Amino acid sequence: MKPFTTSLWFDGKAGEAAQFYCSVFENSKLGKVTPYPEGSKGEAGKPMTVEFELNGQKFVGINGGPQFTFDEAISFQIHCADQAEADHYWARLTEGGEEGPCGWLKDRFGLSWQVVPDGLMELLSDSDPARAARASAAMMEMTKIDIDKIRIAAAG
Repeated sequence: MKPFTTSLWFDGKAGEAAQFYCSVFENSKLGKVTPYPEGSKGEAGKPMTVEFELNGQKFVGINGGPQFTFDEAISFQIHCADQAEADHYWARLTEGGEEGPCGWLKDRFGLSWQVVPDGLMELLSDSDPARAARASAAMMEMTKIDIDKIRIAAAG
């Protein structure tokens, strides 16, 4: 079985989105652009689809129009090795977007992301329920996750 390709529906901004995401993530590349053909619902010659790859994950952006928009029901988790990496992704993806609670954000295209530093899930699922509760309470007060502050809170 071939790997999955994630399709993302944009209102005319698939090319701009693909270029932006490729600038944010290392090991990324733009791929094939397929234009709308003459006689189709889209404007002939304008991009209908834009293929791109982010860290080995294949995507296709579709310029489908305003009928569908992104919401928080779907998001992408970015697992970060450390706080510096989390800070990088948070800063880049919130450019023109908006911060949300608990490490969630929406980028300028409305796509939701979760920026997750290593160690967070272990703190939230600690075998000591009191430590886990303190970690969770600290996280709930944050927008961007600060893993050191969560570690301090978990320790009591």
